[in-house]
Amino acid sequence: MKHDNKILIVDDDSGHRTMLKTLLRGWGYSISEADDGSAAVDRVRNQAFDLILMDIRMIKVSGLEALKLVKEYNPAIPVIIMTAYSSVETAVEALKKGAYDYLTKPLDFDELRLTMERAMEHTHLKEENRLLKERLGEHFNRRNIIGRSPAIVRLMETIAQVAPTEATVMITGESGTGKEEVAIALHLNSNRKDGPFIKINCAAITETLLESEMFGHEKGAFTGAHRRKEGRFLQASGGTLFLDEISEMPLSMQVKLLRVIQEREITRVGGEEVLKIDVRLIAASNKDLLEEVRAGRLREDLFYRLNVVNLFIPPLRDRKEDIPLLAQHFLEIFSKKNNKQIKGFTPQAMDRLIRYRWPGNVRELMNAVERGVVLSMSEYLIDDDFPLIHDDSVEDELKSADTGTPASVPLEQVEKETIIRTLESAGGNKSETARRLGITRKTLHKKLKKYGIMK
Repeated sequence: MKHDNKILIVDDDSGHRTMLKTLLRGWGYSISEADDGSAAVDRVRNQAFDLILMDIRMIKVSGLEALKLVKEYNPAIPVIIMTAYSSVETAVEALKKGAYDYLTKPLDFDELRLTMERAMEHTHLKEENRLLKERLGEHFNRRNIIGRSPAIVRLMETIAQVAPTEATVMITGESGTGKEEVAIALHLNSNRKDGPFIKINCAAITETLLESEMFGHEKGAFTGAHRRKEGRFLQASGGTLFLDEISEMPLSMQVKLLRVIQEREITRVGGEEVLKIDVRLIAASNKDLLEEVRAGRLREDLFYRLNVVNLFIPPLRDRKEDIPLLAQHFLEIFSKKNNKQIKGFTPQAMDRLIRYRWPGNVRELMNAVERGVVLSMSEYLIDDDFPLIHDDSVEDELKSADTGTPASVPLEQVEKETIIRTLESAGGNKSETARRLGITRKTLHKKLKKYGIMK
């Protein structure tokens, strides 16, 4: 978090303003104040702010009225509404008028901090996207490649550079990272974008049928071949052929594929006619391909033919800054699909998503959000909407803490002692204890109750 972010606090309660000013300055923010909605609007017209914290009930000009005027003047400023009169109607009205979110008094300081950081991150993201768009080119099609992490930005820049060429591309990464989406992005940004994009999963088709699927067959070539069939190579003519799970292709087929790549021609099964092909090849695998070559499961010559350009997609656990963007993207898709009006995630829910390790990567996150949308009964997804996601990273962090305790001590005892020492060093402050441990206050309270440390 930058320490030069400028925050405007709008509240006619001077005591509450003073409390917030002291708190936020301690967090490193630069603070300005206004005691009424009209004064807030004047401040916005004369000074740039990164975020506004605005009370909803004020005597002269209410927070809702001021929100409307602020958004008319500068719609880019995120506004968080504060209200002691929590009601669905008020919250909906504030959100409709452009509020980023609303919080109820008395404020939960952890929730306040997370909401502020998310709001400003959202604003900064818009600027990052604008700059990225300039670098990639005005007409670059991102398809469904969502992210802001350095790894994903580099990936998109490489796609923009490689897509217009005819180079064969190998996409690698764990299952669920989005290899097919990258292949489609390569196609859509290539000179072949008006041609077909054809895919074939080499692991999903038996060896006896794979040759026919790829190259086609003549009528009567084998039992059941009642008519001529065009294979995927001819179907992809003028476009792109995507060979997914290439490492699962039988060695006998690897030899034939290598010949096709070298000669740029095929022959249908049971036929003699030699047919020229015009396709761009993109392959993908979730395996360590060099290990597959060493083990004799993948031909070395085929590997080098396909691996002209390698695009590696890192696992989701290594790019956690992409999780909020991906989660929001899936939320919008599934809310629309299921006719639901879900606005977003509570800070606690998003915190749970960010801390989870996602062994199933983006595909698992997508499924989790869809399940949350279908089962949710409120306007925001809460952490209880993700019952299958466990914060195992917290256990790992606590168990790996340097406690100076012998290895023979039970792990729960190590965890308990770590929490006690951290709580003491933080002067009993639970929020600070949770921050130092890298866990949420809710998780800390569960641990305190579990070990009987304090009620």
